[in-house]
Amino acid sequence: MTAQPRIREPAIAGWFYPANPDELRATVSRLLDAVPVESGAAPPKALIAPHAGYPYSGPVAASAYARIRPLAGRIRRVVLLGPSHRVPFHGIATTTASAYRSPLGDVPVDHEALDNIADLPGVQALDIAHDPEHSLEAHLPFLQVVLGRFDLVPLVVGDTSAEEVARVLERLWGGPETLIVVSSDLSHFHDYATASRLDTATTHSIEQLDARALGPEQACGCRPLAGLLRLARQRGLAITTLDQRNSGDTAGPRDQVVGYGAWMLQ
Repeated sequence: MTAQPRIREPAIAGWFYPANPDELRATVSRLLDAVPVESGAAPPKALIAPHAGYPYSGPVAASAYARIRPLAGRIRRVVLLGPSHRVPFHGIATTTASAYRSPLGDVPVDHEALDNIADLPGVQALDIAHDPEHSLEAHLPFLQVVLGRFDLVPLVVGDTSAEEVARVLERLWGGPETLIVVSSDLSHFHDYATASRLDTATTHSIEQLDARALGPEQACGCRPLAGLLRLARQRGLAITTLDQRNSGDTAGPRDQVVGYGAWMLQ
């Protein structure tokens, strides 16, 4: 008897974002429509965007995803990296799932790409790191609305080095058909003024492609972020800050805020 394909089911639908497909698509479209984008800009190779609940980080994430709206049909593969919040492990976790499911439909997992990195240091199949993790899932509806159909290379990043992340990204880099997305929020649970100061300093480090300046206090996704910045420096990419705010600017109180930022690399 043939085993049924394994689907990674949504963990945060109805919590971080609407579970109803029509409501979700309308929410994402409204966030994207609010972002002014210059026509004729060079397409990004990589994006950095946050992964909190949509009322909080959605406007900041939209500032990144609006830049790839013209690339629907051209981007056919998304390499999506985010930190592990719930399962501690060493290395970089791939998945055996055939697809990641969202209320907007199933996104096929590119297992040819995962097989291509299986021999690299730290890479391991670890479904338990994917199943409860929100740092990847929060991006799927944005990607589905802006790109339509695409294949996904989902990577949950545990305790690993920038070098190991950079090696994985180098092998998956591809051409214009491949988009790299790193998922990260910034500082957590400081007052508004402290968070603004810390996140402004982090933005400066990111703009300098300075991977060594980033730790967990600066960004929860510091490890995948450091790997991307390291490789971007090697490849001579330019980085642009698109937005930097915190939950006190969007939908929350200002006594304990979470910072968000969005960048594109070209």
